[in-house]
Amino acid sequence: MAAPCRRMASRFFVQFLSSFSRTPVGRAGCRQFSISSVCRATPQSKVVTERTSSPWTLMAAVCLQRLPVISADCSPIEQQFKQMMQQMELEKSLLSDHELRLLEDAERMTRKQADDYDSDEEESQGNQEIMLAQDLEDTWEQKLKSFQPVPRLRADVDNDLTTVERCLANSLVLLAEQQVGGEKQWLLPQAPWQEGEALRQTAERALSSLPAGFRATFLGNAPCGVYKYKLPKAARTESSIGTKVFFFKAILADSTPFKSPNASLQWLKKSELQKYLKPAYMMKVERFILSL
Repeated sequence: MAAPCRRMASRFFVQFLSSFSRTPVGRAGCRQFSISSVCRATPQSKVVTERTSSPWTLMAAVCLQRLPVISADCSPIEQQFKQMMQQMELEKSLLSDHELRLLEDAERMTRKQADDYDSDEEESQGNQEIMLAQDLEDTWEQKLKSFQPVPRLRADVDNDLTTVERCLANSLVLLAEQQVGGEKQWLLPQAPWQEGEALRQTAERALSSLPAGFRATFLGNAPCGVYKYKLPKAARTESSIGTKVFFFKAILADSTPFKSPNASLQWLKKSELQKYLKPAYMMKVERFILSL
C-alpha cells in the first residue's frame, strides 16, 4: 500500500508544479495577472457612452464677491473696548519725539523768564528763528480743520444696486438676471458646461460673458458648493432629468467699471440676497458666502 500512495503523491506534485510553469512569472518570482478580462467586461466605448448620456445637465456658476473697502462701524461694546485699549496704551507708552520737544521748549521758556537768564546760551542757534513744537501743532490743527473726509454713508450711492461702489463697509455679491426656462430669475452668473472644458473654465466663461468686464481672482479649482434641481415631471425624459449647478468662488480684482451698463446686474449684501433668490437656491448659496 505504501508504494501506490507514493506514486499518487508524486503524480499530484508534478501536476502542481506544471500549473506554475504555465503561469507567467515576473523577475521577482511573483505571478503576473492580466486585466484583459476586466477591459473586455467594460470597454472604453461603453464608458464614454455612459458619460455622454448622463441625464443631468451640468452648469458652472461663479460667486463673485467684492470685499469691504473700509472698516465696518464698531458696535457699542467694541467702541468701549477700543477706548479702554487706547487708554492703557497711553498710560504704558513712552514719550514720543514730539512730546520730548514740547518739554524742551517749555523748559527753555522757563529759563528765559528767570531773573538769572543768560542770553549766551542761545548763541549756538545764531540768528535762526526757532519754531516751537506748539507752533507746529497750531499749523497741523489748521490743516485738519480744512480737511473734509468723504462721508461713510452715501444715500445716493448705497441705494443704487447696479454700482460696485455701494456699501463700502460690507461684502457684496454679484447677481445676474438670466433666462431659466420660460422666466427670468436672479442667479449667480452661470453657463452650461461644454464638452472638453473643465468646470472652472465654464465658470470663467460665465463671468467673461457678462456685459460688464470684471477682472476676478478665482479661489481654487474645486467647486465650493452644488445645487441640484429636477425638471417638472411633464418635461422629464430619459435623457434629461434635471440640472446640477457647481459653484466657484472668486474675488473682484478690479472695481472698474463702477456701474453696470444695464439693470441686469446687481451688487447685493448677504442680507439682501433672500429678496431675489429662491429659498432652495439661497440655502445652498449662503453656506459658502462669508459676511466679512
